[in-house]
Amino acid sequence: MKLRNAAWSIFGIGAVAVSVFILYREFRRISFAEVADSLAAITFGNWALAIVATLCAYAALAWYDRIAILHLGKKVSWLFISLCSFTTYALSHNIGASVISGAVVRYRAYSTRGLTPHEIGLLIVFCSFTFALGTVLMGGFVLTIEPWIVQRIADIPVWIAFCTGLALLGLVGLYVLGSWLQFPPWQFKRISVQYPRLPIVMRQVIAGPLELAAAAAIIYFALPATNNPGYLVILGIFLASFTLALLSHAPGGLGVLEVTFLAALHEMDPNDVLAALIVFRLLYLLVPFGIALIVVLVFEKTQLARGDNE
Repeated sequence: MKLRNAAWSIFGIGAVAVSVFILYREFRRISFAEVADSLAAITFGNWALAIVATLCAYAALAWYDRIAILHLGKKVSWLFISLCSFTTYALSHNIGASVISGAVVRYRAYSTRGLTPHEIGLLIVFCSFTFALGTVLMGGFVLTIEPWIVQRIADIPVWIAFCTGLALLGLVGLYVLGSWLQFPPWQFKRISVQYPRLPIVMRQVIAGPLELAAAAAIIYFALPATNNPGYLVILGIFLASFTLALLSHAPGGLGVLEVTFLAALHEMDPNDVLAALIVFRLLYLLVPFGIALIVVLVFEKTQLARGDNE
């Protein structure tokens, strides 16, 4: 385990270093004054739409936890779930999934609501699977509708992208079918994984894609209409960049998002692209991070006061 964690850390540092080097080369042709002009050119209406998309994304993330709680058969208030989910993802998105991964915050919060360590562990795995399911479903959807999008990132034949999209959709369909027909549990050594109930699965199939679609919409609304390739292309690039960022374990996808978008949106002004990514980082990462720190401090102060009273 220690060797694996060290390998992931080295991989993450390497990914950040490579991204920073590529960004350094890209930034030599970018004027920060023009980036500021691109930020100033974003209309009030587009800022409002980007903020609404951010709220939708975090609402969908809270739904992840809610679905997991329903799967466990527990009762926890929507308000508590929303605050716990928001804090968990705001911290993990910025600090890095390999550092915190939601486990510490969720354990600290949900243990006060009577959940056992085993149940909290299942909740964390369930939420991660819901995200993965959403990524597979949206990836399959984009690759099936616009398979040529892969050529923006890599030299891959369109037919391979299309077949990959169909395979991804097939995996999701098999998961839904397994829940509907109650297939036998998956067995791997001592681990037994059962299919959730169909109503739970259908919620997962909606919540996962909703979060990703809303997060990608933040960038889409911040981009100008000139040479904009359309929402579906932005969504596809976002899925690729976000997946690479998660694999790199780079905090906040540092450098990875920028490199991917600047390379894939070659027809757009790089200053406009960078401005849109600044908006994304501000609304989806930095502002929630600041609010999450306040929530943690208030929660710990409340728990400390409750302990003193007891």
